[in-house]
Amino acid sequence: MKYILFILFSLGFIAKAQVVNKAETKPQSKKEDTLVIDSGKKDSLKIFKPTINDYQYQTQFSEKKVFDTVMTFDKTYIFSQQNNKDNFGRVQPANIGAGFNPLVFEVNPEENLSLLPSNKSYMIIGANDVKYYDVKTPTASFIYHNAMRNGAALKSTYTQNIGKRFNFALEYMGLRSQGLYRNSLSANNNTLFSGHYVSKSGNYELFAHYLHQNVNNQESGGITEDNLFQSGDSNYSNRQNAQVNLASSSSQFSYRRYYLSHQFTPFNSGKFPFSIRHIISHQGNKYYYNQTAAEPYWYDDPSELVNGFPLTTKKYSENFSNTVSLIFNNEKFKLDAGVRYQMIKLGIRDVVALNGVSFPGELKENRIGAVGNLQVKLWDKIQLNSFLEFSNGSQFKSYLKTTNNLKFEPIKDYFVNAKVNFQSAYPSFNYLLNTSVYNNFNYYLEDAKNQSVMEVGGSINLKWFKTELFANYFRIDNYTYFDSNGSPKQSNNSVNISQIGGDATFSFNKFHLNTRVHFQNTLTNKELLPLPGFIGRANFFYQTQAFKKAAEIQAGVKVYYFSKFASREYFPVLNEYILPRADSFSIGGQPIADVYINMKVKKMFFFIEGQQIGTVISNNKAYAFPHYPVYDFRLNIGIVWYLFN
Repeated sequence: MKYILFILFSLGFIAKAQVVNKAETKPQSKKEDTLVIDSGKKDSLKIFKPTINDYQYQTQFSEKKVFDTVMTFDKTYIFSQQNNKDNFGRVQPANIGAGFNPLVFEVNPEENLSLLPSNKSYMIIGANDVKYYDVKTPTASFIYHNAMRNGAALKSTYTQNIGKRFNFALEYMGLRSQGLYRNSLSANNNTLFSGHYVSKSGNYELFAHYLHQNVNNQESGGITEDNLFQSGDSNYSNRQNAQVNLASSSSQFSYRRYYLSHQFTPFNSGKFPFSIRHIISHQGNKYYYNQTAAEPYWYDDPSELVNGFPLTTKKYSENFSNTVSLIFNNEKFKLDAGVRYQMIKLGIRDVVALNGVSFPGELKENRIGAVGNLQVKLWDKIQLNSFLEFSNGSQFKSYLKTTNNLKFEPIKDYFVNAKVNFQSAYPSFNYLLNTSVYNNFNYYLEDAKNQSVMEVGGSINLKWFKTELFANYFRIDNYTYFDSNGSPKQSNNSVNISQIGGDATFSFNKFHLNTRVHFQNTLTNKELLPLPGFIGRANFFYQTQAFKKAAEIQAGVKVYYFSKFASREYFPVLNEYILPRADSFSIGGQPIADVYINMKVKKMFFFIEGQQIGTVISNNKAYAFPHYPVYDFRLNIGIVWYLFN
């Protein structure tokens, strides 16, 4: 408690100290960019003072947005998480940077035709997630999170315009967290360089970036004595005393991407709205599973080991892509279509033989395909976005993806969103091939079938209580999964999933209640994809201005809950999720409650919360996976600081 009081006192002092000039606290006009201020003299001198609207960012194919420095309730979900995302529908084990157990089915496009283990995917920045900036003055941002036991996570960004037409940005994120249990260290980092250029005439535009990411984790294999954890045994009060299944194992994933996209409009865009776009990129992924000695947890007899096989294994993938498109673009209608060439590789470092047949050292092919995108806007009430991609090859077969989203406003301030998406793709490369010193974990999924996913659904946004209602239906054919032995399989019958839920915010004066509920049901083949039937979240909070309006405060309590279900297990060798084994058990049914106080002082945010407050008065019985408990009570701190020079 003394630490909490000290932090609150310090924040109050900072808020007081920053009340320097009341004129600076006056709201700026949102309709203008740079303000032109009268110098007070009868001459030609003008003073330009940037406003928040002069600091913008965008992803490549989206409209520009202004830096968001408003204290909204949803930020407590985002900046209290080390990956700076709202992780509803996921549950985290007892260390940041260690991935999540996905409680809701979703399709990850980054896993298409690439090697990306599922539990390593949560930190990855996709090509369409990279931000490009446009700022009037040099700008920096810092996002800090404390770690579990020892360490921290810090994301820093610096961006600057050189002239009016060129911007560059440098971003670095470093994370190191020891974790509450033995052998569970996380050490992740990424470096991102990006640039954006527009010619003086506006007929040429370029986006480019280089991304280097590492997601490294020690692998504990979970705790060995779940009965002692659940009973609150005094020997487990120090979590470092808990015995874990693995002693010397770790995993490493590296992700590299070079990306260049440029577009040229050869004619007057007012008369001939045609452009040519060229995109070239190269992505390389590497996955290592390391151990200093064979772990008895994975085998019972020496005959189950491959003689002479190295303890550290490696596999990799590469994807070189080259696309040329022709674009027609006007205010109401935009169409681009092009052709794409790809060179794809999947390989392993050490080859083994199964039943006398050697695994291939490398699978590779050249692919030819087509891409297209359609955008239609009518009467400022209807908007259609459709995307199509098709490619074909001899090794990884055909690939087809289409997304179709329709948004319209039948009544003012009431929006309807409908979507029909379909994807047919070869299974993620982690399912295709693996080699290991453990004989049971060697596999080659030869002649795999495309996994097809159809999604139909939509949402309705209502003005009342800022409500959103949604419903989704998924049909998965040739569903690809890992069985309880860690071997890849494909289902003969389809897996069907229904989802329905909503989000609403109720307010009374300065008190607010935000709720989100999600009901889902695996209608067929439920045993292949176990998911909780209900996930819910409630956030009751008080928000007000303080310190003579120099600061803004939120204080409240959040409760997160998912129903009990027979979860898949985490499998460290592959960093994937496998079906429950013989010693597995159901998880869920344990509410996770946090109390928090957040503060905004000018362009700085503080997010302070006591997580898992219920474990202060009772034993922690919550799990993220079987054998992987959720964290105990901890003081979680997040700081977000924007510096506009």
